[in-house]
Amino acid sequence: MNIYFAPMEGITGHVYRKVVWDHFPYVDKFYAPFIQPNGKRVFVPKEERDILPEHNEGLPVVPQILTNHADGFIRAGKALEAYGYSEINLNLGCPSGTVVAKGKGAGMLADKERLRVFLEDIFSVDWKADITIKTRLGMTDTDDFMELFQLLCQFPIRELIVHPRFRTDFYRGIPRTQLLQQAMQNGRQTEKDAVPICYNGNIFTRQDWETIQIQYADTPFHAVMLGRGLLADPALARELRGGSPLQPEELRRFHDDIFEAYRRLDFGEKNILFKMKELWNYWGWLFGKNERELKKVRKANRFTEYLDAINILFANAEFIKIPCGLWNENDRNHS
Repeated sequence: MNIYFAPMEGITGHVYRKVVWDHFPYVDKFYAPFIQPNGKRVFVPKEERDILPEHNEGLPVVPQILTNHADGFIRAGKALEAYGYSEINLNLGCPSGTVVAKGKGAGMLADKERLRVFLEDIFSVDWKADITIKTRLGMTDTDDFMELFQLLCQFPIRELIVHPRFRTDFYRGIPRTQLLQQAMQNGRQTEKDAVPICYNGNIFTRQDWETIQIQYADTPFHAVMLGRGLLADPALARELRGGSPLQPEELRRFHDDIFEAYRRLDFGEKNILFKMKELWNYWGWLFGKNERELKKVRKANRFTEYLDAINILFANAEFIKIPCGLWNENDRNHS
């Protein structure tokens, strides 16, 4: 089974990926936060820094493109091929209001004929890299995912990553796994060579993944993509492979190395603490009985205050995973 790390804008950049790989090298691929080409340029400097080969040396990274213009995808894709990337992912899943309003991400699912023309244009090009797609079931629960699934399967997509929610679901509620299961069963009956499917959505524990595997026993997945669950528990991929659960001392070492990596970038105390607190929005899931200590971490405004709070938290650490339903499911979009 292949395990992928989902991209999350502002969090899973090259600095974070490198530290994860040093501590928890259990994923087969990291999908980088999306690139948005436009008519004037292929990459902005921030996007290019994140996907430069020298910043990802030794890491299994897949760049992702967010655009509704075929020429933009082709120009960015060819630049990524020149950097040596062997897979390029198209984002059809981002539910962000600003993205969808521009007809990008999940917004492309609103007009299947336009999507068909877009895919015909990009697949008319001779690619050295594999083209993969990350999608949702559609825009709203009135959409026909089977129609979308059959459309996508007409093209030489190397892999289809499906988050079984509609755009209007965002990350709320239980994934609509039955719709995906029906499409896979019917698709395998009508398609001679079915595209490999990767499952993405609400995998927070090993038990979650085992439940999905039982449900899809007749239509097994090629891979699983982990997002919020892997951010919260960086050893989750190891657990899915039959390894041991995360230990507090492991998380402490991991935390310290990420903190130092950001400090070496020297982009300001406030910005570094903001990045660390973003991570604690997820790591806090592991400390269900330590809310008072977590509050001190979140309120820290100086490195000294922050580190004092961290020392207290880990001294009293008791890992209790709170139910995922208590999460703020409208947090930052992972694409």
